[in-house]
Amino acid sequence: MDAFDPEIRIDIRDRVRAHGARQVAIARLNAPADWEGALRHAIAQHREPVTIFHGSDLRLFVQSFLIFFTATMMFLI
Repeated sequence: MDAFDPEIRIDIRDRVRAHGARQVAIARLNAPADWEGALRHAIAQHREPVTIFHGSDLRLFVQSFLIFFTATMMFLI
């Protein structure tokens, strides 16, 4: 019997199930004791109101414009 025999069929379903069970056990061990509170806290942070300058290109545009405006005024003076 050759190690690379193409006729060999390997059933990996049990291995996949065992791996899934291990992953669930690891996730449960890594979860905080108060996972519902942690989830509520994360959702509340995600739902906080976003200001106009937060995560937008408007702030970058305003900063770039102010630098350009200042440089232009310095050149004209």
